[in-house]
Amino acid sequence: MSDSLDAKLDNIFAARDRDNMSPTIDALLPIYDEHPQNPRVLYELGGAYDTAGEEATALGFYEQAMEKGLAGDIRRRCYIQYGSTLRNLGRVDESLEIFSRARIEFPESVALGAFEALTLHAAGRLNMALATLLGLLADHVNTPELDRYKPALRGNAEYLFSLDAKSTATTQ
Repeated sequence: MSDSLDAKLDNIFAARDRDNMSPTIDALLPIYDEHPQNPRVLYELGGAYDTAGEEATALGFYEQAMEKGLAGDIRRRCYIQYGSTLRNLGRVDESLEIFSRARIEFPESVALGAFEALTLHAAGRLNMALATLLGLLADHVNTPELDRYKPALRGNAEYLFSLDAKSTATTQ
């Protein structure tokens, strides 16, 4: 992708008004018409529709962006938005699959872990959701107050993971 296209997309994103996404969508549509196969254009348009509350429309753009080779940090962000949109549309199992795939590609992503926890919660897997968040706290939040308790946080996370594993095994 050219630097000028990236710059255009960055400028449109920087100027967006989350409460009124119509101007952003209107600015992206001509770029999409010029670059309908460009993964970042597809992703940005999907994100604009998603923010506008048109989640079903956003899904198709996210899927196309991934298929067309979206890469790097933008791919990670797309996973978050795609998985969250699936969850918001009640497609929780598909959301869990997306987050599972994303966590393999981006195992150190704190944001992916946090949004995966929301999906786990929506799936009724409360122990796993809380365990995931406790693990993220222990692994990624560094404060003198919290550092003292990291072993306890990890121990509680492991315990909750074990409870989730037991309940998942008994329901299968």
